[in-house]
Amino acid sequence: MKQDPDIDLLPSLRAGESAALAALMDRHLNRVHALAWHMTGDRTQAEDISQETFLRFWQAAPRWSNDGGATILTWLRRVATRLCIDERRRKKPIYSDAVPDRPDLTPSADISLVRSEIAQRVQAAILTLPERQRAALVLSYYQHASQSEGASALGVSEKAYESLLSRARSKLKSNLMNEKASLTL
Repeated sequence: MKQDPDIDLLPSLRAGESAALAALMDRHLNRVHALAWHMTGDRTQAEDISQETFLRFWQAAPRWSNDGGATILTWLRRVATRLCIDERRRKKPIYSDAVPDRPDLTPSADISLVRSEIAQRVQAAILTLPERQRAALVLSYYQHASQSEGASALGVSEKAYESLLSRARSKLKSNLMNEKASLTL
């Protein structure tokens, strides 16, 4: 069983010490926020989901146990992923008669601007993936979770996680290739 690097905080968390929660957030808030942002594409939602994730751990800490081998970070990732999926399912599209303006796709000499555009396109393509495929991709590439950590965070076997990741990569590649083809027309 993998040793949990955050286990040192658990006694203080169980005792309700806010300093322990602050220490846990110092260690993992950026990761949880990044996961939520990549899953939702909305910074405000990502902040709300991050806060809710840590609040839930704070409430669960007195009875939390890693008997199943999950680390605290894995638990946080699992809860954040589920909250993101729930939020995306709750969100209803807003239909409008207004046609959105097309972004200016003229290449720029400024490299950082080009990188920003590419990142936005990739993020938009990621948001089109089914939730579980998106979660697997975000956990693997943006959270740098190992296959076992990712599988545990999603509550699936490693083989199922590998399958989700493979389908996500394929669909993402197809979506980005289709976008590239439509841009050249």
